[in-house]
Amino acid sequence: MRKIASYLRRFFLPVLGIVALLVIQAVCDLSLPDYTSKIVNVGIQQGGIENPAPEQIRQSEMEKLLLLVPEESRDAVLEKYTLNTEKDPAVYEQKRLSGKEQEDLNGILEKPIFLVYMLESGQVEGMPGEITPEILQGMEAQGISLDQVMDELDQKLGEMEGSILTQSDILYVQQEYEALGVDVGAIQIQYIVITGLKMLGLALAAMLATIIVTLLASRTAAGVAKNLRNDVFQKVVSFSNQEFEKFSTASLITRSTNDIQQIQMLLVLLLRIVFYAPIVAVGGCVMALQKNSSMFWVIGVAVVAVLSLVVVLFSITMPRFKLMQKLVDKLNLVSREILSGLWVIRAFGTQKYEEKRFDGVNRDLTKTNLFVNRVMTCMMPAMMLTMNAVTVLIVWVGADKINAGGMQVGDLMAFIQYTMQIVMSFLMISMMSIMLPRATVSANRIQEVLETEVEIADPARPEGFVPSKTGEVEFQDVSFRYPGADEDVLENITFTAKKGETTAFIGSTGSGKSTLINLIPRFYDVTKGRILVNGRDVRDVTQHELRARIGYVPQKGVLFSGTIESNLKYGGDSISDRDMEQAAQIAQATEFIGAKPDGYQSEISQGGGNVSGGQKQRLSIARAIAKHPEIYIFDDSFSALDYKTDVALRKELKEKTAGATVLIVAQRISTILHAEQIIVLDEGKIVGKGTHEELLQSCEVYQQIALSQLSKEELGK
Repeated sequence: MRKIASYLRRFFLPVLGIVALLVIQAVCDLSLPDYTSKIVNVGIQQGGIENPAPEQIRQSEMEKLLLLVPEESRDAVLEKYTLNTEKDPAVYEQKRLSGKEQEDLNGILEKPIFLVYMLESGQVEGMPGEITPEILQGMEAQGISLDQVMDELDQKLGEMEGSILTQSDILYVQQEYEALGVDVGAIQIQYIVITGLKMLGLALAAMLATIIVTLLASRTAAGVAKNLRNDVFQKVVSFSNQEFEKFSTASLITRSTNDIQQIQMLLVLLLRIVFYAPIVAVGGCVMALQKNSSMFWVIGVAVVAVLSLVVVLFSITMPRFKLMQKLVDKLNLVSREILSGLWVIRAFGTQKYEEKRFDGVNRDLTKTNLFVNRVMTCMMPAMMLTMNAVTVLIVWVGADKINAGGMQVGDLMAFIQYTMQIVMSFLMISMMSIMLPRATVSANRIQEVLETEVEIADPARPEGFVPSKTGEVEFQDVSFRYPGADEDVLENITFTAKKGETTAFIGSTGSGKSTLINLIPRFYDVTKGRILVNGRDVRDVTQHELRARIGYVPQKGVLFSGTIESNLKYGGDSISDRDMEQAAQIAQATEFIGAKPDGYQSEISQGGGNVSGGQKQRLSIARAIAKHPEIYIFDDSFSALDYKTDVALRKELKEKTAGATVLIVAQRISTILHAEQIIVLDEGKIVGKGTHEELLQSCEVYQQIALSQLSKEELGK
C-alpha cells in the first residue's frame, strides 16, 4: 500500500489544495455549534446583550458602580468610556474596544454590577436599596467597611455558578438600556439575524469547500488509477510467456480493472476523510472542553463504544474481503473459458454442466458479498443507537448542571453537537479501516504484477547488428527447457539460416518446432547456447530492434478489432497503401477483400470472428509481408489454406522474399519441398538436415513423415 501511495506524489499540488480546503471546512463546521450556542444563550436568554459591561450607562449609575470598583481599577474603567454631557441625563458611552480590553472591562465590572443589581432588587438582607457615598460613610461609621462587603460577596459568588452571575448582570444592563430609552427588542433581533447570517456564511463556505474537495479528490484518485492502469498494462505487455504462466489472463484483467477500481474508491475517501477527521476530532475536543470540561468523560465513553463496535465488525469482515477478490478472479476465469469455448460447449452439449459451474462460482461470490453487506448494514443502526444513547446521557448529565446554574442551554446544545462531530470523526476513520483491508488486498495484487521481475529484459548496454550479416540466423548448440520443467524440450540445436534461403522445420507433434522458432524473437530465452541474428546474440540487442527485423506469423491467426487496413498496416506507420495491397495480393487475400462492400475499410470484429479461418490466416500472412522484414517466421501458418491457395501463395512469396531469410514450420511436406534447408526434429533433437531429396535418402524420420502424406509415385515426381 505504501508503494501505491507513492503515486500521490505526482499530484502534490491537488493534495495540498485538498488539505487546505479541509482545514477551512473543519473550521467552519466546528464554528457552527458555537454560534448555535450564542443564539440560544445570548440571542434568546440574554436578549442579544453579549457583555455584562454596558455599552451605554447613565452617569449616576456609573458613579454607583465606581464606588464598588477597587480604587486602582477606576481609571481603567473610565478610560474605556466617554461622557456625553449633551444628553439629559449625561451618559457614558463605551469606546471601540478590542477583545482583550472588553474581557478586562467585563472582569472589573461584573461583581459591582451584580451587587448593585442585588441591592436595588432588595435581595440582600440588612443592606440599603442603593449605593451612595453617604450610605457608604454611614456603613463605615457602623463598623461595616466596603471591603468586608466585597469579601462576603466574593465568598458567595465562589459558591455560585458563573452563569447566574452573568444572567444577573445582563438583567441589570437590560434595565439600564430601558431607562435610556433603547429598544431592547431591536437589539435581540439584530443579534440573532447577524449571528444567523454568519452561520449561513460559514455553512456556504463549508459546502463550497466540500464540493471542491470532492472534485479534487475524485480527479486525483482517477489520475492515480489511470497511472496505475498504464503502469500495469506496460508491465504486462513486457511480460514474456514465462510471466504469463505465473498470472492467468483472467487474473490480470481483474487486477487491471476491479483491483484498481477498489484503490480508486479508497483514495477518494482517503483524501476526503484521512485529513478531515483528525482535525475535527481534535478541534471538537478543544471546543467541547471550553463549553464544559466536567462532562468530557462522556466523549470518552462514546469513542470507546464506537471503536469497540468497529473492532468487532472489522474482525468479522476482514477474512471475507480477502476471499472476495479471489472469487472475482475465479468468476472472470470461468466466464472467459465459457465464452471463448462456446462452440465446443455447444458441440458436446455440455451447456447444463457449464451453467452449473458458472452458477457455483457466482453463488459463492454472491454469498460472500451478501454476508459483508449484511454485516455493514448492521453497522449503521448500531452506530445510530450508540450516538442517540450518548445524546441522552449528555442531556441527563447536562440537565442537572443547567438546573444548578453551571451550564447554559446553548452550551449543552453545542456540547452535544461537538460530541457527535467527534464520534463521527472516529466513525469515519473506523470506516476507512474497514475498507482498507479489501483495498490492501487489491494493492498487493497490483504490486505483485508491478514488482514481478521480467525474465526477458533488454541489456544494460545494447549492441548493434553486424551490417555484413543482415538476415542471418544462427543457432549455436542451443538447449531449452520450460521454467520448472525437469527435462529439456530442445537439445544441442545447431544450424544457420542464410539470407535469401528458406529454412523449414518439420517433425512430429511435440517435437519442439514452435518452441524453436519462438526463441528467435525472444519469446523465451535459451537455457544453454546462443542464437545469433545479424551476427549478434539476441540477448545483446534490444527487443524492439530485434523484433523490428522479424515478420512473425503465428500458428493461430490473430486479428485485432478495427478494419482490414488497420490490421495489414499493424507492422508500422511507414507502410503505404501500395505495400498493403501488394502484401494482400501475395497472401491471396485480394479476392475476398474485393468482394466486401467496403474493401480494405471493412470492419474486423474482436479476434477476427467475422472472417473464416483461412481468411484470417491470409490476413496474418499479409500483415507480416507488408512490414518488409529481413527475417520471415511462419509457424505452421499455411495449415488453414487449401492446396491451390497454398501453392499460389508460396509461389508469389518466393519472389517477394528472395532477399530475405524465411523460416517455416510446417506439417505438410508439400509446403517445404523446395526449401534450401529442411531441419527434421524428433523429441527436441535434430535428426536430419538437408534438402528434400537428401533427407529422403538419409533421414528415416523424414521418410516416414513423407510416406504418411504422399505416395511413392508422388515423391518420385
